[in-house]
Amino acid sequence: MTLVSIADIFDRKVHLGEEIKVQGWVKSRRDYKGFSFIDMYDGSCLNFLQIIVRRELVQNYQTEILSITTGFSLEVTGVLSPSIGKDQKFELLSTDVKIIGKIKNPESYPISIKKHSVEYLREVAHLRPRTNIIGSVSRIRSDLIYFIHSFLRKEGYFLVSTPIITTVDTEKSSKMFFVSSIDLDELLAKGSEEIDFDKDFFGIKTFLTVSGQLNLEAYACSLRKVYSFGPTFRAEPSTTMKHLAEFWMLEVEASFLNLSELIEFSEKMLKYLFRKIADYRKQDLLFLSKKTGTNILKRLDQFIQSDVIQVEYYDVIKILNKKRFNVKSLEKDISSEQERYLTERYFKNSIVIKNHPKSIKPFYMKINKDQKTVASMDLLLPKLGEIVGGSQREENFSIIHQNMIEKGINVKNYEWYLDLRRYGTVPHSGFGLGFERLVSYITGMKNVRDVIPFPRTMRNARF
Repeated sequence: MTLVSIADIFDRKVHLGEEIKVQGWVKSRRDYKGFSFIDMYDGSCLNFLQIIVRRELVQNYQTEILSITTGFSLEVTGVLSPSIGKDQKFELLSTDVKIIGKIKNPESYPISIKKHSVEYLREVAHLRPRTNIIGSVSRIRSDLIYFIHSFLRKEGYFLVSTPIITTVDTEKSSKMFFVSSIDLDELLAKGSEEIDFDKDFFGIKTFLTVSGQLNLEAYACSLRKVYSFGPTFRAEPSTTMKHLAEFWMLEVEASFLNLSELIEFSEKMLKYLFRKIADYRKQDLLFLSKKTGTNILKRLDQFIQSDVIQVEYYDVIKILNKKRFNVKSLEKDISSEQERYLTERYFKNSIVIKNHPKSIKPFYMKINKDQKTVASMDLLLPKLGEIVGGSQREENFSIIHQNMIEKGINVKNYEWYLDLRRYGTVPHSGFGLGFERLVSYITGMKNVRDVIPFPRTMRNARF
């Protein structure tokens, strides 16, 4: 007896008339004159398989089959047949139906057959992957991770596992999660208000990482092409649709790569990912398009077929001021509203804003010849905003050392990083991509809390 997935059935990897076994969960059950029609799914695809149960062919029809409700888990054996119904291609004429798991109280089952809002589903995050919408998002998320690794491997990149616990602040952020093994209750009981980090687990103040970039640079200066993919953490007290306290980042670093080549590579990668996911998960994307009111395939194809427009930061400021945005300071980040205006109304295309003022960018970015700007880039997508941010890194020891001093950074904590400039320094570049933002763009989901399995946000670490 062959155990098959529902995806294999709809991909026509299983022959009609073949006796097979399927395992999964019940969407619904309908009864009619000694027959039961059970819609069953197994998570392998969006499709459900209709199971036909005839009273005279199944021994447990009266005792068990008629008790089946939404959410039951089953193992069904039967013969695959073409369906005579309009809404499905196949059906399984069952010869044996085994109930694996039941729903104790069907009336109070949180994921009933009725429609639920995404807001409600966040309250039952452990059950929401059973819904069509989160199931589709989850399959797309999984495949995107696979395609990222596949693309970078083809391009000659090595995966590096950068540390989660760190002592450095790559983004010069004060919003980091502090890590300690010290018993705070005991500390307070002793009346102490300060932590002696010499007595802490690592003997130094440590945090959850906001970026693995600096560690990644160390390996880029040896393996040449490297990347990391993993969780990062920001303790920003924000509750917007774009913010998570824990999210996943793709970070890429390569030696002997300049800014122009970095921009070209990031665009090439996004086009590859969009093309692959559109081909491989078309059914899920069409379903999500209806759910979100977004023509996702058109959105992806527009990016694939067009070239990203590159524009200088100061030219962007001029454009915005002409349109009465009144950007008084020339040395500030572009706002979300301004990003959307540029991509959706002015250029009507994806853009890269490059060469930002050095005063608003981190110390590690390479200073341009004008001494006022750095070799930076932000890739913006319509309806989303920034998806990729990167730069050419400053490889000159004296320049980066001076940058650190000017920005008030404790150089002592970064001596190991400066060693990369002391010993065999090399031009190199890299970028970071917020993975949840990518998933939200591809799925049409407006809130990043709906594209990560168990979202971590301010005052929410449940599940």
